Amino acid sequence: MSMAEFKGKVKNIQDTPFGYTLSVIGGKWKMVILYLLAENPPVRFNDLKRQIGVITYKTLSTQLKELEADGMVQRTEYPQIPPKVEYRLTKKAEQLMPLMEGMCDWGMEHQPKED
Repeated sequence: MSMAEFKGKVKNIQDTPFGYTLSVIGGKWKMVILYLLAENPPVRFNDLKRQIGVITYKTLSTQLKELEADGMVQRTEYPQIPPKVEYRLTKKAEQLMPLMEGMCDWGMEHQPKED
């Protein structure tokens, strides 16, 4: 399936595969979270928070719950004190990695060069 199949037929972007993809990975933080989980699996909640920096605990928690509900993130809770929770990408999310690599390639090509 490609974008060409929908040319001139789109009444609502949410009804397209592109719209579905955006609903799963769209927003300010989800791609950042997926990138960090791809780079250093598994990752604990506080490590994610520390790596992102400017995100609030509530926002990070909400984004992780949404990614988990969409089948993109696997949450593993260990029964210990203090509680230990780790996050990693699912197979479904790993299928996005070629797209993310392509985005990195695009960024390398188009990022302004410092002189």
